[in-house]
Amino acid sequence: MFSFSARSLKNMEGVDECLVKVAHRAIEITKIDFGIPETGGVRTPQQQHQLFLDLLSKADGMYKRSKHQDGLALDVFAYHKGEAKWGTKYLAQVACAFLQAANELGIKIKWGGLWSTFRDMPHFELEC
Repeated sequence: MFSFSARSLKNMEGVDECLVKVAHRAIEITKIDFGIPETGGVRTPQQQHQLFLDLLSKADGMYKRSKHQDGLALDVFAYHKGEAKWGTKYLAQVACAFLQAANELGIKIKWGGLWSTFRDMPHFELEC
């Protein structure tokens, strides 16, 4: 069984409590360890804009806000052999845990890995 590091817990500060509950249940049932990166929780407009400029988001943070800016989304990375991984084969396993956890808790979420126009494998958000 895995648990969140102090850093991942800090990176979830300000995220909606329902999504945090899903993350905590997911870390209990996952088959692969995962964490929350520094910009994986709540983001400032400047952080969001930089991710947009780096082509890692469709939301520019100024005119088109990200759900991260409102605490309604989380990004994750997987740990494999002590290294952070963002590959599909790792994040799909984490997604299984998130989707199962959300189902168990009765909380509706969306996984960016299922989007058709912009696949965002590390991304989970509340379905509002």
